[in-house]
Amino acid sequence: MTTEHRYYGNLPKIGIRPTIDGRRKGVRESLEDITMNLAKAVASFLSENMNYYNGEPVECVIADTTIGGVAEASKTAEKFKKEGVGVSITVTPSWCYGSETMDMDRTIPKAVWGFNGSDRPGGVYLAAVLAAHNQKGLPAFGIYGKDVQDLDDDSIPEDVQEKLLRFAKAGLAAAMMKDKSYLSMGSVSMGIGGSMVNEDFFQDYLGMRNEYIDMTEFVRRLNEEIYDKDEFAKALDWVRENCKEGPDNNPDDFKRSRQQKEQDWETNIKMTLIARDLMIGNPKLAEMGYEEEAEGHHAIVAGFQGQRQWTDHFPNGDFMETILNTSFDWNGTRAPFLVATENDTLNGATMLFGHLLTNTAQVFADVRTYWSPEAVKRVTGQTLTGKAENGIIHLLNSGAAALDGTGEQMKDGSPVIKPYWEITDEEVKKMLDSTLWRPASTDYFRGGGWSTDILTKGGMPVTIARINLVKGIGPVLQIAEGYSVDIPEEVHHTLDDRTDPTWPTTWFVPNLTGDGAFKDVYSVMNNWGSNHCSMSYDHIGSDLITLASILRIPVNMHNVSEEKIFRPSAWEMFGTKDQEGADYRSCQNFGPLYR
Repeated sequence: MTTEHRYYGNLPKIGIRPTIDGRRKGVRESLEDITMNLAKAVASFLSENMNYYNGEPVECVIADTTIGGVAEASKTAEKFKKEGVGVSITVTPSWCYGSETMDMDRTIPKAVWGFNGSDRPGGVYLAAVLAAHNQKGLPAFGIYGKDVQDLDDDSIPEDVQEKLLRFAKAGLAAAMMKDKSYLSMGSVSMGIGGSMVNEDFFQDYLGMRNEYIDMTEFVRRLNEEIYDKDEFAKALDWVRENCKEGPDNNPDDFKRSRQQKEQDWETNIKMTLIARDLMIGNPKLAEMGYEEEAEGHHAIVAGFQGQRQWTDHFPNGDFMETILNTSFDWNGTRAPFLVATENDTLNGATMLFGHLLTNTAQVFADVRTYWSPEAVKRVTGQTLTGKAENGIIHLLNSGAAALDGTGEQMKDGSPVIKPYWEITDEEVKKMLDSTLWRPASTDYFRGGGWSTDILTKGGMPVTIARINLVKGIGPVLQIAEGYSVDIPEEVHHTLDDRTDPTWPTTWFVPNLTGDGAFKDVYSVMNNWGSNHCSMSYDHIGSDLITLASILRIPVNMHNVSEEKIFRPSAWEMFGTKDQEGADYRSCQNFGPLYR
């Protein structure tokens, strides 16, 4: 396992603000230790249960003193600025002076835990300070435990823990994106709307930059050998030892020669090194005399246009995208580099959301085909059973998907996708062994290359998601929690062969609610807003909803149970009965976080 800091500046920290009743001569003094101990308990809990993308524990910063008024609030704000705090959590067991103690930084996500106790009314402070936040247009999340605690009890109840983690994960995800870049490698692929970079979305909603290179930069670096040649040799040896080639489905007249295939391997490996260096830089290039290239573009996510100007002439980018999106390469396990196929910037942003919330690899996929039980029966003669009985959605990428999506990582006997620091060497081998590298279909990819032939194991809880842009509204997020499923092998091959069997496949079934977009599997497919989605391990819909509310992105479609939805308290002021409508109104009212 390698630990690395890919980005300039420190990783964002969580700031803990212990607020207190400012009245001296007995009141404040009696609460000092209790309040500070509560802050320390929250900091310890978060650091023990959260990690950054590189595996390091999340760092918390506690105010130097309890905060009883505006002077101490201002001193804390100054400390947090110096310490690089990106998320703010206020904790208190008592009444405090609301607007005098609150966090006033409009771009930092905020939550307040008002201790549920009758000795000193932390819950009263919570209500008062949230009212002040709402009145001033600074939305904050309210955390209030269900059960009354004793004043000297600094334990964190389970329901409070859940909300602290949900908020902190989403808040840190927002903070991690800020001031990073999306790197477009090329431009618009085949007229896909998501490939059309919308800078207002990235800048206003995510706080990110947009960087651009033309795909001819790959040609320049290939021709002038602007990459680490020692690493290239290491990677080539690794590929020859670990990457198994599969059958070539191309007609004989269109099959590439063995020499051409070897050249494709070499070009694809070099492209992988070049794309990574374009994203985050490489000090090795400076040693070679390429100081400018060594800097990179400070990109936390990128996209490669590929089709068609590149792939009509050069080997495709599928190997490059697969390996970069995967949690390992020839250097061992490491955090994924997020790269969107076809430069789908909106799917790239969705992948970024999922990755920052989970620290795991994301699977880029086409939302390809809905197969009804009747259609499957007609085509294969077989009946779908189990979770697949109501129909299945074929998630099929045009050549590339993270190898983590094989489902070969295991926990308690079940397939999972883990953060890279938990992945074993044996699991890496199994992922490679279950992958076939198939010569690219030359009717799609005239320049050759390799496609990633994998089949996701069934039984994994997964979430697919997608950001879409709608004129007049802006970005909207859709979410579908469900499962990967196994279907009989002969059924898989029959259905898969109707498209391109050299491409990676996941058979997906959404959790149905019987209502709206989730009344049946067909409706989920029919309401999906684009040709692409990002698939993340586990049911993370509630975390995505919390993150979307921080960024002021409304959610137009989800199947998350109501009790798991956690948004700022201001959202309740826009209606408590129709949560979807209230979400739209709240996001429109408060506007993008960074505008």
